[in-house]
Amino acid sequence: MSTQRDYYEILGVDKGASEADIKKAYRKMAMKYHPDRNKGDKEAEKKFKEASEAYEVLKDSDKRARYDQFGHQGVNGQGGFGGGADFDNMGFEDIFSRFGDIFGSGFFGEEAFGGGGGRRGRSRGRKEPGQPGSDMKIRMPLTLEEIAFGAEKKLKIKKQIKCDECNGTGAETNSDFETCGTCNGMGEVRQVTRTMLGQMVNVQACPNCNGEGRIIKNKCKKCSGEGRVKGEETIKVNIPSGVSNGNYITLRGQGNAGRRGGSAGALIVLIEEKEHEHFDRDGNNIYYNLTLSIPDAVLGTEVEVPTLKGKAKLKIDPGTQPGKMLRMRGRGIKGLNNSGDGDQYVRLNVYMPEELDDKQKEAMKSFKGSENFDPSNLDGSEKNFFSKMKDMFG
Repeated sequence: MSTQRDYYEILGVDKGASEADIKKAYRKMAMKYHPDRNKGDKEAEKKFKEASEAYEVLKDSDKRARYDQFGHQGVNGQGGFGGGADFDNMGFEDIFSRFGDIFGSGFFGEEAFGGGGGRRGRSRGRKEPGQPGSDMKIRMPLTLEEIAFGAEKKLKIKKQIKCDECNGTGAETNSDFETCGTCNGMGEVRQVTRTMLGQMVNVQACPNCNGEGRIIKNKCKKCSGEGRVKGEETIKVNIPSGVSNGNYITLRGQGNAGRRGGSAGALIVLIEEKEHEHFDRDGNNIYYNLTLSIPDAVLGTEVEVPTLKGKAKLKIDPGTQPGKMLRMRGRGIKGLNNSGDGDQYVRLNVYMPEELDDKQKEAMKSFKGSENFDPSNLDGSEKNFFSKMKDMFG
């Protein structure tokens, strides 16, 4: 949906709201802007769909977590973390069907509001055969290099897959189906009661066909009528650059196959960042510790340091102090959704030998009385001090 308003603001709840509070808030909004109460009101229609979009995300713990972390980018679109529904172009019947926990009881509609009209309550009917498959979660360890530049991974997943013998229908042949006699193919049964507000319609899935509207006369022998069997599939996962430990990537339709032709669930990939041999990470920046010898720190040098793209040369100026940080621009992590590239920072340390031979000790003693080695004599002119040091070691 085109809206970019905060979902919590739309429903009038805070970020710590419970699932029950979110559901209650949506019922209130849906009651206020329901199309049966606001016929022809385009603004009410917009607000009804806006509230439905917000509820679609916040009622789902995984979507809500992605929204809290990434905002609208985390739940919209098909590429990275998204896969959200397009409520702008969704009809009211589809919304009613999508939120059966809200609309399935006949809570809305002219009869529920005491309109007394002859129109029947809305019927969701059977949208598809079978029952949807369950979602799956897997963990995907990634190296810092894969995170920095993105990667394509192939995974072998053991899961429920569609039966190839019956093509997922669960029946021996297509003629082995018959319409359910209990619901007459509707997939649901209704119970109407009268209240002081009018008629209340309670709609439930048909207990005879489990909401499918049909039953199987002769079941497939390979899957015993399930329409799915245990198997293994290779799935390709595109990892965008800049993901972080704990991020989710949702692949819709890649989870367990549904029963008897039902839609497959989602595969939720949890990102785990492997510890790196050389680098520490902070956002899109990376840090590397480089230890120099005393002569290299004093005289300056050129060294090779590892980067995420291989080794690179780094110039060390004369008189480099321990703890100094050097910046290598653009050598960090490529940001998520083109949010900018990070840098590599090199922390400089100076190695102090624990043991010296006699010659080395004499050399160090020769500097002990020199004012150049007494930090209390520094006048702030580091250039003068280090030029003297360079002459001594030279």
